[in-house]
Amino acid sequence: MSTATATPAELARAIRAHALRMVHRASASHIGTCLSIADLLAVLYASVLRIDPQRPDWPARDRFILSKGHGAAIFYAVLAERGFFPRAWLEEYCRDGGRLCGHATSTGVPGVEVSTGSLGHGLSIASGMALAAKRERSPARVFVVLSDGELDEGSTWEAVLFAAHHRLDNLVAMVDYNKIQSFGRVAEVLDLDPLADKWRAFRWGVREIDGHDHATIAAALESVPLEAGRPSVLVARVRNSPAIPAASKPPRSASVCGSRSFVGPGMMPTRRTISRGTTSRPTHNSSPARWPSSRRPHEGGLPRRHLRARCGR
Repeated sequence: MSTATATPAELARAIRAHALRMVHRASASHIGTCLSIADLLAVLYASVLRIDPQRPDWPARDRFILSKGHGAAIFYAVLAERGFFPRAWLEEYCRDGGRLCGHATSTGVPGVEVSTGSLGHGLSIASGMALAAKRERSPARVFVVLSDGELDEGSTWEAVLFAAHHRLDNLVAMVDYNKIQSFGRVAEVLDLDPLADKWRAFRWGVREIDGHDHATIAAALESVPLEAGRPSVLVARVRNSPAIPAASKPPRSASVCGSRSFVGPGMMPTRRTISRGTTSRPTHNSSPARWPSSRRPHEGGLPRRHLRARCGR
């Protein structure tokens, strides 16, 4: 399959397969949040974004930001498929010393505009990029994918206000509305509905779409700006994976320290997985002195294993 001529359907299938292999190989997590945006990324990178993989710093390029940086595996996969870097790099995902960190990281990775993972910042960065493009009279557009869970963050809504105030009609937000976040259903943690009406009240052009229908996604993206002089948002109703029903189930357990032992929405069960009540490994309440060395807190407070997983070393 040629990366330059792949259809959105072909690209979506390829990057889903890459993400599954990457997460499994690394005994990592967040596979659900990867699979839920596969179709959005496939349409964007197959037919919408004005980009040149051979010139990743081309000044007039469109910018893409993955605000939900924990979905990095499938983001790296689509960049590799489009030729920003060799597919062989995908084997280094979440590996000690590898190029590709567990959260989207721009250092040394062509095609990643900005490092993300601390939720609630992507839209602010995208708004700044869009404003700069306006002032420089650049044709560049800015696209950003947000998780529904990060809409709990007040900083996101500050950016929503800012973008509308500055009439950033070169900015397009896409909400990955899978309705599951880390510790439960969105409706139970902090209900967002009526979500589309909230964005309309903030003076955005809004369209609700099926986030797995390639024709619908393409039609919406080809129509931006949805309203003249206003930023656009696509509220994409998605499932964590239409092909893997188990990945769309709500979380079961958060009984042990570390995301790799947490069986949550889209977490990849591995031999490390421990269900509530059956664990023989240290819990949050056990003394760190009794933990294996790989799980003892580092100076920054995170287990060493987490630092390696997040930083690639």
